[in-house]
Amino acid sequence: MSEKPIVIAVHVTPRSGRDEVSGVRADTTGAREVCVRVTAPPDGGKANKAVCKLVADALSVPKSRVEVASGHTARRKRLAVEADAASIEAWIAGLPVC
Repeated sequence: MSEKPIVIAVHVTPRSGRDEVSGVRADTTGAREVCVRVTAPPDGGKANKAVCKLVADALSVPKSRVEVASGHTARRKRLAVEADAASIEAWIAGLPVC
């Protein structure tokens, strides 16, 4: 049975010193967005792939269940994640403020 994708807002910093989910913060509208750093450059979708893999690993889901829904060329992206909504919410709630 396929899960309905949950959309997560992320703010990506490409060409960072390390790959990490650094925390969560409020965006300009007050909604939460997850702060993600990746070492990959934003060339040819490399950073997008790295972000999807990093978030998939953090949520313990296959990387095929995480994809960029919007913002392919922007730092602010929306990821569609096929996983349990409660586990995603618990993961976000456990992140530090960045």
